[in-house]
Amino acid sequence: MTIASGGFPRDVRPARVSILGIPSEKGAGTAGTLMGPAAMRTAGLPALLTELGYIVDDHGDMLQPAPVTPAMAADAAARCLNLPEITAWTRAIDAEAYRLARDGGVPVFLGGDHSLSMGTIAGVARRCAETGKELVVLWLDAHADYNTPATTPSGNMHGMSLAYLCGEASLAPLAATAFPLLKPENLHIFGVRSVDRDERRALHEAGVDVTDMRLIDEEGVPVLLRRILGELKGRNVHLHVSLDADFLDPSLAPGTGTTVLGGTTYREAHLVMEMIHDCGLLGSLDIVELNPFLDERGRTAKLLCDLAGSLFGLTVLHRQPA
Repeated sequence: MTIASGGFPRDVRPARVSILGIPSEKGAGTAGTLMGPAAMRTAGLPALLTELGYIVDDHGDMLQPAPVTPAMAADAAARCLNLPEITAWTRAIDAEAYRLARDGGVPVFLGGDHSLSMGTIAGVARRCAETGKELVVLWLDAHADYNTPATTPSGNMHGMSLAYLCGEASLAPLAATAFPLLKPENLHIFGVRSVDRDERRALHEAGVDVTDMRLIDEEGVPVLLRRILGELKGRNVHLHVSLDADFLDPSLAPGTGTTVLGGTTYREAHLVMEMIHDCGLLGSLDIVELNPFLDERGRTAKLLCDLAGSLFGLTVLHRQPA
């Protein structure tokens, strides 16, 4: 968006945003997502949030942790690529995410591949358990990411994140803290258009709410997202949004290694962010799978930055939430 207005009203004390870069790429099949946090900063995210009235604390980037070999069954471990590295990242991110959630403000995690959410959501979940808040996750992604070691066609662990978070027993050894971390009924996958056969069955059995692109084509973003967000009204909810670059159509966002045709349009994506902001429940955010090596002159990074702006209150005109 080029027209910037909105943010916090002048009589409201600015909220705090805590940015943490997570330069991980071992969970994906294409190298380059480790450059994502730098690209988001170059695109101007910290400055944009500051202009909107937030106090921005940038905690820099996490360092690559030393690999850890989990006590996992041999057959499952053999089907998980870079398992020691992902285990180490998951545990280290869990600790950092918990710390940021505990210290107040809205944590914003810049990735990095989508396996990092195994750690970010785990840390947020532990803090929610302490404060009595109900954790709800909105997963904006072309993929369901609900594979397991037994079902994965690739072995890439960014495709197992949600199965891990919802309690997949074979992945439990990755966790250093409480497990499972997320109730399947509190998971909403939105914008999906690539689901493996075994994932489809697992999602159905778990009772996960999935909104695919056909539903969005038929009914539109407002109707479908209002249903999801409307169910959260009156509940003590911490909403974690996990935004994958491939949520967008690749014509808009080429800078990701997992593109799938038929994604959300520019306006659909901004509307999703605006509606989430209006509901007032945003508690934490992932921005993942940005691969600057595959991008075109920063197009994807800039668009993700603009979407984050809409999520945090960037509007063309001042509006009161409905």
